[in-house]
Amino acid sequence: MTSQRITETVETVFRIESPRIIAGTARIVRDVGIAEELAQDAMVAALEQWPESGVPDNPDAWLMTTAKRRAIDLVRRKETYARKLAEVGRTLEDEPPVEPADDDDIDDDLLRLIFTACHPVLSTEARVALTLRLLGGLTRGEIARAFLASEPTIAQRIVRAKRALATAGVPFEVPYGPDRDARLASVLEVIYLIFNEGHSATAGEDLVRPTLCEDALRLARVLAGLMPKEPEVHGLAALLELQASRIPARTGPDGEPVLLADQNRRRWNRLLIRRGLEALLRAGTGPYSVQAAIAACHARAVRYEDTDWATIAKLYARLEALVPSPVVRLNRAVAVGMADGPEAGLPLVDALTDEPALKNYHLLPSVRGDLLERLGRTEEASAEFTRAAALTSNTRERDLLLSRAAGTGRTAGPR
Repeated sequence: MTSQRITETVETVFRIESPRIIAGTARIVRDVGIAEELAQDAMVAALEQWPESGVPDNPDAWLMTTAKRRAIDLVRRKETYARKLAEVGRTLEDEPPVEPADDDDIDDDLLRLIFTACHPVLSTEARVALTLRLLGGLTRGEIARAFLASEPTIAQRIVRAKRALATAGVPFEVPYGPDRDARLASVLEVIYLIFNEGHSATAGEDLVRPTLCEDALRLARVLAGLMPKEPEVHGLAALLELQASRIPARTGPDGEPVLLADQNRRRWNRLLIRRGLEALLRAGTGPYSVQAAIAACHARAVRYEDTDWATIAKLYARLEALVPSPVVRLNRAVAVGMADGPEAGLPLVDALTDEPALKNYHLLPSVRGDLLERLGRTEEASAEFTRAAALTSNTRERDLLLSRAAGTGRTAGPR
């Protein structure tokens, strides 16, 4: 194998296995920042040694063992040899370099890493960046491009997040009881936010960023595998599977948005729909599970005309009881407008026009414009679409809204 091929092999294996390596090492050093550095050191060692010795039979285990041994060396230097060996166990030091670690231990460590990276002591932005770095395997540059931020900004955000965890003494553990419920909500929120940014980018030239959706979906699947008895984890997994199934049909050949009524449903990914519906069977009654049930209504409709908007409206009412948010009320107004006609939906939207949280939310005038257009009030609708276009930072959405303002875009309800 050529040196170039070996380098590519190291990078590929490390990208896939880095979350597990960091998690396993963090269990020893109890610091995710140091654990990440040790994992990187193991990759450098592989780049130095594998061209001479060859790629080992179990490259992932080689990297894991190398990182763990360096972690033990670090612990030794900081505290007494006897005390630290009693804590981490003599077996870790003697572990042969090509023997895989116990799968159950790895899973436990991954779960600890997820809960640590998403600790509420960090800001939402810091949790997202750190999760993508440690668990998504993304580089700082990739995270910066995904969220349209500068690489130094993302790098500082990640460094500060790791420092904050160390300063606060956040334990590397899975919490229990009420603390677990609070922390799990934070974990689910981070994965949901990552997916949403990929599904409908808030700014930039692209409507959809599939890579972010894939990263979030992978994290949701990992979490569902690690916490099989948590219904809301399956609810989130179901929601993301079902939402991701429609991504291929949401944009046209040139990246332009395709509204829901115009989407070619044969392009919807049937495998993801099946996975989503299966996960929904294990879901509960929480917010993500209700949203998954809404997504399932769309997935089951063979044609746009077959969509069960009445059920969707009822589900949004249930969601509003769980999450009394103006955005949820706006979505419910859309569903009511589709189920009972625009004359039923418009008053619900008008009741939201003074909501401070929706003051700069472009979808409020966009939804109002759609309802007005369906009522034949085209001049008012055009003004609403123009206002919505001025509020969005996404170029693709702006172009679509301006075309609707000019009367050249299709009246098609939600996206």
